[in-house]
Amino acid sequence: MTRIHPTAVIDPQAQVHPDVRIGPQCVVQGPVEIGAGSVLYAQATVMGRTILGTGNVVFPGAVIGAPPQDLKYDGEPTLLEIGDNNSFREHVTVHPGTDQGGGRTMIGSDNLFMIGSHVAHDCSIGNRVVLSNHVLLAGHITVGDRAVLNGASACHHYTTVGRLAYVGGLTRITQDVHPFTIVEGHPARIRACNSIGMRRAGLSEDEIQPVKNAIFSIFVSGKMSAAEAMAGVEAEHPDHPLVQELLASIRASQQGRQGRAAENGQR
Repeated sequence: MTRIHPTAVIDPQAQVHPDVRIGPQCVVQGPVEIGAGSVLYAQATVMGRTILGTGNVVFPGAVIGAPPQDLKYDGEPTLLEIGDNNSFREHVTVHPGTDQGGGRTMIGSDNLFMIGSHVAHDCSIGNRVVLSNHVLLAGHITVGDRAVLNGASACHHYTTVGRLAYVGGLTRITQDVHPFTIVEGHPARIRACNSIGMRRAGLSEDEIQPVKNAIFSIFVSGKMSAAEAMAGVEAEHPDHPLVQELLASIRASQQGRQGRAAENGQR
């Protein structure tokens, strides 16, 4: 039987799995779907066309699925789709999509959203991502698997944070963050390869070292232009999948507006 505190308010439209726990003064509003094993602690709110998979935990004061903070939004029935085993800590806010952005915000599984972090409309978050306290994602942002964004970093709309990237605290991201890189500073700069994160993800030294060398050659050493360095890296590692992933990200960003590949063609 569903364990719902008597002070919680549950919309009749909501579909709540029988073993979900819902604490005091929670609000579940609209055609929400909440999967097995999920927990809503006191004063958590889930609303709108929001789908929560299994094993998600929503802490006090978090608001999941409130209408987008976009002046173009006019009540369209857009969606927020969330996978499994995510943790939304206190005062996290996550918004559904807009018609202009495809109508859907998507969050994968096994992610940690720390206190006060914000995911705006039309974002796409992968798996095993960490958003530390008060990280701010504007609309239309993509964050790849196992990326880590540290406290109070903020991302411009349409930016992409590649998988296994690491963003330092208080960093303002206005251009794409390439996979496997460490980015930090004002203005944001690529400082090194995120070799520690790559090792933690189970990648071998044989996989990591060519990426580390490529990042140093293209962004850190300053011995040649980025274009020359990329050509040299391409010639040296034509079949290395991680190096090719890095190079593809760089080229896509170069073709986008202000270094944002996803903004190519946007107005």
